Amino acid sequence: MPPEPAESGRLEISLRQVQQLFNSLDPAPFHERELDLGAETYLLSWVQELPAEAALELSLHLTEAPPPQESPHWIEDAVHHHFAERERLKRRELRALLRQGRVSLAIGLAFLAVCLLLSRWLLGLGPDGVLASLLRESFLVAGWVALWRPLQIYLYDWWPLLGQARLLRRMSAMPVRVVVGAAAPQSGLVHA
Repeated sequence: MPPEPAESGRLEISLRQVQQLFNSLDPAPFHERELDLGAETYLLSWVQELPAEAALELSLHLTEAPPPQESPHWIEDAVHHHFAERERLKRRELRALLRQGRVSLAIGLAFLAVCLLLSRWLLGLGPDGVLASLLRESFLVAGWVALWRPLQIYLYDWWPLLGQARLLRRMSAMPVRVVVGAAAPQSGLVHA
């Protein structure tokens, strides 16, 4: 369970080595490496609990000094790169969803038009029996149900993705401070 968020939006994490923060199987150069899944999940849950206007800051307290090629500047760049890449992917997912919504809407409207025409055609065929009435109403219902998915996309599905992208953008710009040899204060403490 993540700790109670600080009003300041500052998270203190204690680690033995900076490599614990990153995915050990990622062969990319250090400043392009992915965060460890557990670390990413923890950071995301921390930021989601904060107010949208809270200024974010991540403080890494390391027991062991990072290797010379992994300076604090590179560590901050790696964290920023990770969340910027996640934001880019989330925005791509949003664009794909909206494209799917446009295609679904076009198909749904065309299907609704065909159903309305068939219902109207059945109305002009002759006596208004139970079977004819049932068929007309079935065409109308089927036509409107065809619009279910595009309406779901445009009313409900897009805005959580946009919110996640905005959150990731904030995280890609948060200051990352690296402190070597000092333990983190007790609030927001994580031992990994």
